[in-house]
Amino acid sequence: MDILRKVEHFREEENRLKWEGTFEEYLSLLRDRKEVAQTAHSRVYEMIKSHGETKENSHTRFHFFDDEIYGLEDTVERLVNEYFHPAAKRLDVRKRILLLMGPVSGGKSTIVTLLKRGLEQYSKTENGAVYAIKGCPMHEDPLHLIPEYLREDFFHEFGIRIEGSLSPLNTMRLEKEYGGRIEDVLIERIFFSEDKRVGIGTFTPSDPKSQDIADLTGSIDFSTIAEYGSESDPRAYRFDGELNKANRGMMEFQEMLKLDEKFLWHLLSLTQEGNFKAGRFALISADELIVAHTNETEYRAFISNKKNEALHSRIIVMPIPYNLKVSQEEKIYEKMIRESDMSHVHIAPHALRVAAIFSVLTRLKISKKQGIDIVKKMRLYDGENVEGFNSADLEELKKEFPNEGMDGIDPRYVINRISSAIIRKEVDAINALDVLRALKEGLDQHASISKEDKEEYLNYISIARKEFDEIAKKEVQKAFVYSYEESAKTMMDNYLDNVEAFCNKHKMKDPLTGEEMSPDEKLMRSIEEQIGISENAKRAFREEILIRISAYARKGKRFEYKSHERLREAIQKKLFADLKDVVKITTSSAMPDESHLKKVNEVVARLIDEYGYNSISANELLRYVGSLLNR
Repeated sequence: MDILRKVEHFREEENRLKWEGTFEEYLSLLRDRKEVAQTAHSRVYEMIKSHGETKENSHTRFHFFDDEIYGLEDTVERLVNEYFHPAAKRLDVRKRILLLMGPVSGGKSTIVTLLKRGLEQYSKTENGAVYAIKGCPMHEDPLHLIPEYLREDFFHEFGIRIEGSLSPLNTMRLEKEYGGRIEDVLIERIFFSEDKRVGIGTFTPSDPKSQDIADLTGSIDFSTIAEYGSESDPRAYRFDGELNKANRGMMEFQEMLKLDEKFLWHLLSLTQEGNFKAGRFALISADELIVAHTNETEYRAFISNKKNEALHSRIIVMPIPYNLKVSQEEKIYEKMIRESDMSHVHIAPHALRVAAIFSVLTRLKISKKQGIDIVKKMRLYDGENVEGFNSADLEELKKEFPNEGMDGIDPRYVINRISSAIIRKEVDAINALDVLRALKEGLDQHASISKEDKEEYLNYISIARKEFDEIAKKEVQKAFVYSYEESAKTMMDNYLDNVEAFCNKHKMKDPLTGEEMSPDEKLMRSIEEQIGISENAKRAFREEILIRISAYARKGKRFEYKSHERLREAIQKKLFADLKDVVKITTSSAMPDESHLKKVNEVVARLIDEYGYNSISANELLRYVGSLLNR
């Protein structure tokens, strides 16, 4: 079976990557590959960088997050450049807890999970290789074997700084097992694994009365005290707390601010000094990225408590807002559906888009900038061109409300409502109207929505419905127009003949009588008005068309119906306007004649073949657009 062969191949690959040798052999390896000795923060940063990055204007896009995090490019850039990069350079930032703070279902846990999975994979690569003292439960850095008095010499020889002290257990092992000969100490390559508790730790708060600090720092092994004679003997201690196991990698604190105080105080020493207290031993060194996540309410309560002031300065807060781009919100829903049992259901084109429009509108703040309503703002945020506004306006809008995106409807609510729509409809196909209906009905069941918010959200559902109405009409328009492809080409040729005569101040000949006549201004304006070309702008538009035709001719290319995007749009709209009556009759007639029925079938086939509908959703779309045109 293929799956078993893949398991075998994976096992062989893991065995191939294994390495074991003495500390002396490790130093030889280190001389050629200094990246082996990098810190935990540096390892995370290099892991992110290894997936590539793209410079876009003054921004950097890190591709490590591409497949899981949508619409948070600015947030991710800030996270990498303001925390991971300086921390990798051993600046003071690395002595801070990274706290991701934001609304529910906003991507905080996804970012942390991505980092954990990324580290697991990176530790299996050449550049991400990690080595530790063999048999150490804390996977201790082998360089801790170098005595303090030789570390300056080591830096001059290798160019590597050593931080941290040898742990109590390895100090004893060095004497008892190796007779003090550090060069003989066995070193092995380790592979990060959250499941096997190697280099990745996770801590979740529970009942403060029952949760033990040993969950973090390890505990005494009472069964061995009789053998070793003392609780201060490191062999009688289990170094199996989450802080022990996360050494060399990263430690996740879920809902950190809900932790009991005694747990939080351990983090003070760990973040600032790189060590923590366990049992009856000296401070134990640990090199790990500490990342936590919480919601805004918990964070506000935390900073208002004077007792937590010492921790305030040890925390770097990184806001993780909701996505504010409609196109990216669609991708979030697509991903959630792919990962669910709903992936077999046909979701009509634009059904997820209208849900995304609604969600994003609930998260946006209404701008005070003149001439910009919330729909225009939504379009600008999504990278669309909005007449009268440019990229500078977009940057101003983003600065207007620094906390924008920290509230509103969360993606899980939308997916829950889509699930409800599927179950209620009892067919494996839903459309945009089904989704909007389900979103509207769900507002009554959403406990956290106030009466004022509900009224506002109902308005946003209405806006999303209007947006869909326009999308639906354009979709059917394109499908009908493509069925009249020859008509579109004929109309374009006729328009271009008239434009050429107008611009060159020539007369035209009537094709039937041969009489000279002026260019058909009525025809040209009827097409240009479809895309908002004003009377004053008509000459510039027509001249632009002629310039484009000349450019094509110079390159030996033929100017066609689709060669000019705006002209194509104008002709489609004009043709559709002329066809409206046909569309009305075709889609609303209970007994359409044969020619109309043929046309319906052509349009349905095109909607299925080229636009992603199935037969159910295509026919539903036609009926809906017919009803819109009949109003």
